[in-house]
Amino acid sequence: MGYHVKDREAYRKVTDAFKQQQKGATVADIAAQTSLPLHTVRELVPAVADEYSGRFEVTESGEICYSFPRGFTSKYRGFRAGLRKFTEKFIKGMKILSQWVFKVWIMVMLVGYFAIFMLIALAALVLSFAASSTNSNSRSESRGGGIGGLYFASSIFNLIIRIWFFSELTKSMDRSVDSRYDSRNRRQPKGQPLYKAIFSFVFGENPQGKAASSLSAKVTQVIIAYIQANQGVISLPEFMMLTGLPPEKAEAAITTCCVEFGGSPEASEEGTVVYRFEELLLRADKRDRSFGGSVPLKGLKKFSTNPKKMNIWFSIINGVNLIFGSYFLFNAFTTGAILTQVQFDAASYLYKITYLLSTSLADNPLPIITVGLGIIPLIFSLLFWFIPLLRYLFMHGDNEAIKLENLRKVGYRRIWSKPQEVKNDDIQADLPECRPKNLSAAQDQVIKEMGSYAIPEVKVDDRGVPVYSFGELEREKEALARYRSGINPEASSLGETVFDSDG
Repeated sequence: MGYHVKDREAYRKVTDAFKQQQKGATVADIAAQTSLPLHTVRELVPAVADEYSGRFEVTESGEICYSFPRGFTSKYRGFRAGLRKFTEKFIKGMKILSQWVFKVWIMVMLVGYFAIFMLIALAALVLSFAASSTNSNSRSESRGGGIGGLYFASSIFNLIIRIWFFSELTKSMDRSVDSRYDSRNRRQPKGQPLYKAIFSFVFGENPQGKAASSLSAKVTQVIIAYIQANQGVISLPEFMMLTGLPPEKAEAAITTCCVEFGGSPEASEEGTVVYRFEELLLRADKRDRSFGGSVPLKGLKKFSTNPKKMNIWFSIINGVNLIFGSYFLFNAFTTGAILTQVQFDAASYLYKITYLLSTSLADNPLPIITVGLGIIPLIFSLLFWFIPLLRYLFMHGDNEAIKLENLRKVGYRRIWSKPQEVKNDDIQADLPECRPKNLSAAQDQVIKEMGSYAIPEVKVDDRGVPVYSFGELEREKEALARYRSGINPEASSLGETVFDSDG
């Protein structure tokens, strides 16, 4: 029954895949669309068909084709089913709410503490201005000082309002977005909310997609499309070309794919090892799956999606919080409680004003200043900078690995398409995503990795540049083409329907 499946996320993917099918679909169709293993899809498809009263047709090949002519209204109703649905939606909603609360909390901590510190500074400024006005003997001097003090105070207050309502921040984001705006579109994109922008600065963006076995879901879908477009057969060099994995890792990954998608290694008449996935060809969706040769490249990790100016603003605000938090914590330990006139006169001006203001909240305001204005903002400010710093340092290493993986995809494809006379410069890196820091060494590494699978002949041209000829790969390509040509496409045909559940 639909509600008793263990993997609800996979169940949802299978259901969504059926919703996108205009006609019937087989297990192979759903596996190709979701990148879920065949055994997982086989377990879940009957549950989906049961819950949504699916129609199934048994073909001459014995394969079952599922469709849902009555739509996707669950047949499970009543209190128990309703409670289970409510619980699932409630848990999902709580996860979303907790993430939202965490993001808002970061914003409140950053902007809230900045506002508190600015208000304390403003209060100290006003009191200082009032005291200087009382003690001044010159009315003109008093008026001039008052104007300057009020102007400075109003500037601080204006800054607080601007930051709180994130006008400056969102304007900078909107200007950045507008600069990339296509005039052909009518609707202009808006800047993201402040709490999301702050979260993006600290933690970056959420990773897109989820892993399927050792490969990303997108790459897995491309592999399945390639297999289905090539008579259900793929070779290891082709697998390397699609995944960007070196030979040893590619062998382990393709073995995992055989387990998950019903593949098995076979040998051609020439002794070439190929991997055949007959079950992936048993599909009702007859749309063209021909593979155009484009290999999906991984995108580089970004520090955040915010404009540079916005991140500078966040750094400035956090820097102010760090300075104030350090100031109050230092004075709390060095000056401590102010109990006598001597201690009051010896204390720094801002600290004693804050101490006096805090007496309205507690008889002993020292813990409030120590913890509330010192320890908490100081720790938060340090983490606010430390976490992005760690991300920034690790991001460069991750991006170098991504660039090398993308260069492998481009390089393996170039070698596989033209195995004869390969030079380092033939491994082109036109895009930034394919250009490691040491490009020459990376190009040489890609050729040597392919050489560990198929040993090339090496010559040196007139300029002293090594030229590699992969004759073994050329022979493997020819053997693979003959093997595919010997496969009868009708063998994977579903045939006519021999049984229809709708009669």
